[in-house]
Amino acid sequence: MFRFFRKKKNKDEARVDEVEQTLETKEEVAEAEAEVLPQEMPQETQESESILPENSSFDNLWPTPDAQGKVHIKVSLSDALPPISDEELERAALAEVREDDLSRFGYGDEPDYVDEEEFETEPEPETEPVPGMHEEPDPQPEPELQAVLTDKKGWFSRLKSGLARSNIGAIFVGSRIDEDLFEELENSLLMADAGGIATEKIINELRQAVKKQRLETADEVKQALCDIIASYLKPLEKLFDIHEDRTNVVMIAGVNGAGKTTSIGKLAYHFQAHGASMLLAAGDTFRAAAREQLQQWGLRNDVQVISQQGGDPASVAFDAVNSGKAKGTTVVMIDTAGRLPTQTHLMEELKKIKRVIGKADPTAPHEVLLVVDGNTGQNALSQIKAFDAAIGLTGLLITKLDGTAKGGVLVALASGVQGVRPIPVYWIGVGEALEDLQPFVAEEFAQALVG
Repeated sequence: MFRFFRKKKNKDEARVDEVEQTLETKEEVAEAEAEVLPQEMPQETQESESILPENSSFDNLWPTPDAQGKVHIKVSLSDALPPISDEELERAALAEVREDDLSRFGYGDEPDYVDEEEFETEPEPETEPVPGMHEEPDPQPEPELQAVLTDKKGWFSRLKSGLARSNIGAIFVGSRIDEDLFEELENSLLMADAGGIATEKIINELRQAVKKQRLETADEVKQALCDIIASYLKPLEKLFDIHEDRTNVVMIAGVNGAGKTTSIGKLAYHFQAHGASMLLAAGDTFRAAAREQLQQWGLRNDVQVISQQGGDPASVAFDAVNSGKAKGTTVVMIDTAGRLPTQTHLMEELKKIKRVIGKADPTAPHEVLLVVDGNTGQNALSQIKAFDAAIGLTGLLITKLDGTAKGGVLVALASGVQGVRPIPVYWIGVGEALEDLQPFVAEEFAQALVG
């Protein structure tokens, strides 16, 4: 940055200028005497000697007029300035002022001065844009989509945490690929309720994959196991279809405490979120708490609930189907009382409900779902087999996988052990919140199971 100042004269230069000015004054004094001084001094001036004492120290300061009344003034350079030598004059003439040390000459108090007309700053060169500097940030997902992704991530974390009790993933930590690894995996699958037949098939396929693909690390073997389990579970993966051109009648059954009524409320919430109109039927007519619970879910989702106290469950289902068809309702969900497969009379009642629904609509029920408690382990296979034989199941809903469930029972179901037909799994639940019920995805479930 350039800086410009008004230079001041230094002391030596000032003295030279003053001397030159004094010399010019000396030549002009003689010419100005007659004009400056009057021809005749006033009376007060002529009598000035009598006014001052004789020994006054001011005698030499007063001019004395001559006989003609003129006053002669003698000017001496020695009286005005002290003598200046030639060396001082030469040094003053050759003196240089440094701009970086002007404070010695009294320039510190004055502001900087820049002549804008004589000095023009050069324009700064334009800088080329750096690639990526002004690029727009990546578009962020919409708030609603972001909320969905966050909920999905949290749901998968809870599923993974619930299935972590199988302890399969911990086997691969710091392990070598040897026979001990396969034995530990076999024991873990058995403890996860996968069953002996399914476990043997999975371990044999894993051995072949290690040899064929030449897997050398524990992570590679872990991923291979995850892929094998996902391939076993893939036949159970199926989406729940809702036909808009009809009234979809869904009958739901299960043992006591499996979570049927709660699952119905969650399904009603999800169906409504996809634009479907709902109607609920409280088929558990003997337990007042079941009716009140379903009515609370109806109020929560703003859904009508048809119920009777102490009436015939089949008649409640019949009225619900007819009401749904008359109103053009998209989905009619019928709750039933919980029962064990060994309770023959209750199983017969369940068959009756299905037959009566068919009288209201020959194509109904369109879906017959069984709610299975994921904590029951291998006992779930016997429940699925008994209910399937009684009412012909079309799908499963597995709940409470966030508890003590180990999840391997689905692997056993997919393998078809104990004469159980591989029935599709529509949803799995990991909690009590509305968002904790999600569609079953084989790959996600296998990944959560293996850890």
